[in-house]
Amino acid sequence: MTSDTPTTPTEPDRPGTGTDPGGDRGRGVSRKALLRAAVAAGAAVPLLAGGSFALARDAARSPSGGTLPPTPFCDDGDDPTPDQMEGPYFKPRSPSRTDLVAPGAPGTRLVVSGYVFGRDCVPLSGVLLDFWQADHAGAYDMAGYAFRGHQFTDATGAFTLRTIVPGLYPGRTRHLHVKAQAPGRPVLTTQLYFPGEPRNGTDALFDPALLMNVRDAGGRKEGTFDFVLDVDGGPGPDPTDPPGGTWAPGRPYAVGDRVTYDAGAYRCLQAHTSTAGWEPPRVPALWRREP
Repeated sequence: MTSDTPTTPTEPDRPGTGTDPGGDRGRGVSRKALLRAAVAAGAAVPLLAGGSFALARDAARSPSGGTLPPTPFCDDGDDPTPDQMEGPYFKPRSPSRTDLVAPGAPGTRLVVSGYVFGRDCVPLSGVLLDFWQADHAGAYDMAGYAFRGHQFTDATGAFTLRTIVPGLYPGRTRHLHVKAQAPGRPVLTTQLYFPGEPRNGTDALFDPALLMNVRDAGGRKEGTFDFVLDVDGGPGPDPTDPPGGTWAPGRPYAVGDRVTYDAGAYRCLQAHTSTAGWEPPRVPALWRREP
């Protein structure tokens, strides 16, 4: 990575080969299992010639056949049910922003960039990415929205996040939280990790399949990571005509705005510009159904 903005991936001739990141499942030893074994043995895990970890864009350019493995879920271990996988520190209705650093906030600056792909190696535009993390001292802001924010991938499937390297707190290694949702599809809740952290070997939640590529860059750090959602790429779902509804694509909505859609009433939870495929019933992160 040489700049804050990722380079648009080359259109692949054929998709890359992937294995199930969640385990073997009859497919032989998975990439995730190999990574775990290498980390447990204290070995470096260079997956590319330059010694960095493989990105989805590299597999997308590969001439070998297959599909990309989806980015694995990551359970914080704080909650027993799948619909609460984000742990105790997630807050809904984060502000729309790509820079999470308030003026004067301490910490080593970090820029993370990458792409969101579908399984078929196609970059996905309009994907909602909601990030949150600890501050420099390892604390989460539960009163406000410090180091919290959401954004959408651009037309090329790219995203850029400006933040700081999160601090440590008991029991965990350094990590960033993120929820990712393609239009009209389920939410992926996961975490991103930093290579070379001493606590990576002792954190029970650490997953080497979620390691970013991170390098020093003139007093700050730059990281790259490509998400792969368990969806097919290409155009999003066609919008449904809401009989008598007030919701429409291409409109800016603010928190608290109310719309109707298909005989239902909804209140906006996060400011955004509506997009075909993000109809209120399909995106509970953006709209809440009202009686």
